[in-house]
Amino acid sequence: MNPSHSPFIVLRYFLVAVPEPARSNQDIYSLMTSKLRRLTLLFIAACTHFSGVSAQNTTKAACPPAHALKAEQLHGLWAARFSPPPAGLPARATLRLERHAEFTESLAGTVSRELRGSRDTPAAAGHAAKAALAGDLEDGLLLLDESSDNISITGTWNGEMVEGSCGRMFRGTWKDTSSSAPANAPDVPFTLTRLP
Repeated sequence: MNPSHSPFIVLRYFLVAVPEPARSNQDIYSLMTSKLRRLTLLFIAACTHFSGVSAQNTTKAACPPAHALKAEQLHGLWAARFSPPPAGLPARATLRLERHAEFTESLAGTVSRELRGSRDTPAAAGHAAKAALAGDLEDGLLLLDESSDNISITGTWNGEMVEGSCGRMFRGTWKDTSSSAPANAPDVPFTLTRLP
């Protein structure tokens, strides 16, 4: 490195003003304070810039990636929206997720639906207005089994956390696995959104 270009020497020239023989003490003082002000403003601008970058990184770090999400972070109420709704079932449902009684790192809960059949679309047989849920969160994948009779699996939920939602939204598919489901029951897209 060339010593005439070292940071120390450059910095020394910013901090020390070499007076010209014809300048008075007042001129030297003005020149030094002017350079000191510039250096101070540069320092303040640099600090402001780096503190802004730090704040942005802190915000991103507060939202965990999908694989770091824990089942306990999903405990609470969720709104489910199906598009299109499953045959004979409503387009909306409410899920309550909580800690599983036997497996503490797993999920349990209920799904509640308003089952009102009409002449054109009767309520789906094999499904109850309130069904039990049990499942896991594995590497950001939400896997739930639904049981309307607490014996057999009548529906499955497979969803992934929506990126940037901080675990407050999942998208995936629901499948009717009840005894009344057709053999080729379609996967029905759903969105789960955390309720306040």
